[in-house]
Amino acid sequence: MNYGMSILFRAIPLIMAVFCFGYGAFIYGYGDAPSRVVAGPVVFSLGMICIALFCTAATIIRQIIHTYNKSSKYGLPILAYAAAVITIIGGICIFTNSTSSSSFVAGHVVAGVGLITMCVATAATSSTRFSLIPANSKSIGNDIPNGAFSEGQERILKLVAIVTSTVAWIWAFILLGSSHSHPAYFVAGHVMAGIACICTSLIALVATIARQIRNVYSEKERSKWPELVLLMGTTSLVWGLFVIFADSSSTNGVIGYIMIGLGLVCYSISSKVILLAKIWRHEFKLSNRIPLIPIMTALSCLFLAAFVFELASMHDDYFIPSRVLTGLGAICFTLFSIVSILESGTSGKG
Repeated sequence: MNYGMSILFRAIPLIMAVFCFGYGAFIYGYGDAPSRVVAGPVVFSLGMICIALFCTAATIIRQIIHTYNKSSKYGLPILAYAAAVITIIGGICIFTNSTSSSSFVAGHVVAGVGLITMCVATAATSSTRFSLIPANSKSIGNDIPNGAFSEGQERILKLVAIVTSTVAWIWAFILLGSSHSHPAYFVAGHVMAGIACICTSLIALVATIARQIRNVYSEKERSKWPELVLLMGTTSLVWGLFVIFADSSSTNGVIGYIMIGLGLVCYSISSKVILLAKIWRHEFKLSNRIPLIPIMTALSCLFLAAFVFELASMHDDYFIPSRVLTGLGAICFTLFSIVSILESGTSGKG
């Protein structure tokens, strides 16, 4: 990877972050409709995921182009975790001070986005020793290389992702359990379940990176971790379709389309897990095609958003998923940048 391309791949997450921040602020500020109270903060918060993905991208790229130093090693993960904490606290503040069902839903979803950001920050932290993966992949034995994570550090990284995902699932089912009391719980609970699917997918990414760095990645894991991510993506997508077709109400449509978008984000994450699995001690001639996966999911989000924009012209409730799907498309495009970096760093081209 040349220096120019390294700048481009680092710029993409930042550009997508600026887009989410700007678009979210524009949605929120350009009117006082309840749908804007939900869509604005949610799209804005998606920019925090982009910031954490930028930290992941910069962590890997700096190792590839040999500009990685102590400030990058500690500063980038700290920035990613700071983005996660700010987003979670922001979401909690929104729903605890909520005066309407719209702000209640927005607060819970923003806090859920913070949980995703926390998992992405853990992926950034696990990538701090990424440079060991290409060498380990070419080795024959399973000796743990110098400078790799200790077994305890590997467990901590996976534990952070697992605990965060568990919190998301518990949060989702608590909200769904209270859905009989108010529709806002129904909406927030389903969206939180889709968010939990993404967090669970990121467990696979964190585990794959950490275990390949330690050179303890097994043959069984080459299928186990990709299957987990694909399962989560399919779960969210099918769940969303079921919600849409189970009831013709616009409330179900809002939930369903957002869950489909969250499932597409899971499929984007799968590109990273699949790439790392396929090239581990095997030659995979189609590795340079894997970055097409997040490109296709990004386009799917944007095309779906276009159709939902039309639905919004007939019913105001669809205002929310049309805008959120656009933000999720930005997340998928950011993941294209990350998987392209991984492909370059593990193919020997860098």
